[in-house]
Amino acid sequence: MLQATEAPSTAAETSEFRQTFFAAYRWMLLARLLEEKIASLYRGGKITGGVFLGRGQEALSAAVGMALCAGDVFAPLIRDQAGRLAFGESLLDCTRTYMGSRLGPMRGRDGNVHRGRPREGLLAMISHLGAMIPTVAGTLMARRFRGIVGTVGATCLGDGATSTGAFHEGLNLAAVEKLPLVVVVANNQYAYSTPNSRQFACEDLVDKAVGYGMTGHSLDATDLEKCLRVLSEAVAAARAGGGPQLVVASLLRLSGHGEHDDSHYIEERLRESRLGLDCLPLAEQRLRSEGWADDATLRELETTAQQQIDEAVATTLREPFPDPNEEDWCALATRHLCEGFHAE
Repeated sequence: MLQATEAPSTAAETSEFRQTFFAAYRWMLLARLLEEKIASLYRGGKITGGVFLGRGQEALSAAVGMALCAGDVFAPLIRDQAGRLAFGESLLDCTRTYMGSRLGPMRGRDGNVHRGRPREGLLAMISHLGAMIPTVAGTLMARRFRGIVGTVGATCLGDGATSTGAFHEGLNLAAVEKLPLVVVVANNQYAYSTPNSRQFACEDLVDKAVGYGMTGHSLDATDLEKCLRVLSEAVAAARAGGGPQLVVASLLRLSGHGEHDDSHYIEERLRESRLGLDCLPLAEQRLRSEGWADDATLRELETTAQQQIDEAVATTLREPFPDPNEEDWCALATRHLCEGFHAE
């Protein structure tokens, strides 16, 4: 098991880290405010389907998105809004999909969390139950066959997904083929309402890495610095040929499984523990204590983020829904690949 490296020692390293930390906080804040708006729209009847918030997971998610580069593959899940934004997803892609706009990436045809732009490396979620591990592994294999090198694939999942067959099969393939895959497990202590004690018998989920012949990393996901350092190290190791990396991050979901769930099953002792701390105000506290941001700067960040969100929502509200009488229901965006096509 690997831990985070020491803090930067030189002035240049400190300056670079400060910029990275500040950027990560900005993505975390934007994601938090965006999801609060989405939850409000859901309660107001403007969103059909479920809404699943990433409250408490933003530091981990942002660190994943920021560790990746253009050309990499990212398969985010339902609580990865911060990572999506850091990887390049626009606010409009989010609001349009949640609100069913025909101008969104899924054209209003799919569930509101199954959005992506595969050509840009952002894969649309199939399921949060481990299914994206073999999907990303297959994408990396395809790239290898085509002679594409130097790219990394990453996906995130919860502790419950580690009990599925897709988790085992995906990790086994990735390890045997030494794929540059980074699997990030957000261990929020519950698979919906099932506690860890009823989910797995090993002492720590990171112990599973040894069984697959992978490198394991463990971190406290309430700490943004640790998230940034560990994810950067894991992605760099995968990119350098070190094979797949398993990152297990400990945290607590600070909301229900979805907006329909009051999370009454979460034990009070966990809420009062280190795991129950909120990564966003902790990161803000670090910015203040280090002198990296003052009150005016933080207020400006929040005001700007809220304005961007309001503009995206206002734009989306003016856009049309898909019309079943007019839509071309080709399953794929590429016309010549649709069902029934026959080459001349």
